[in-house]
Amino acid sequence: MTHQTVGHTVLPGLPDDPLAAVTEPDPGCPVEITLAVLRGRWTTLVVRELLRGERTFTELRDALPVLSDKVLSDRLAHLTQAGVLTRHRQPGWPPRTQYRLTRQGRALGPVLQALWDWGAEHRPPSPD
Repeated sequence: MTHQTVGHTVLPGLPDDPLAAVTEPDPGCPVEITLAVLRGRWTTLVVRELLRGERTFTELRDALPVLSDKVLSDRLAHLTQAGVLTRHRQPGWPPRTQYRLTRQGRALGPVLQALWDWGAEHRPPSPD
């Protein structure tokens, strides 16, 4: 495919952007930004649960019973700091905190789907 304004070939999967020509990882690279948000075991599963709708900490813990409270807290704090989700503390006792994906967070849905699709298509052969 030839870029219509520049006249050079753009290869599929290679963005027509100077950042795509770096020779070492760059934290400003869009792929590195995405990977930094999704870093850490369990992060994609937390995002998946929140793609299904707003959840409390307890609801997330119940949906992912093997995940420790400490790791869940860490993932929620990381995703909040990354701007992917918001926390809404409700008054009352005991206090309840609702977690909800932001517009940025909801935009991760197609990213996770693309990762799923690629993995499903390139699954390693079973050792059986």
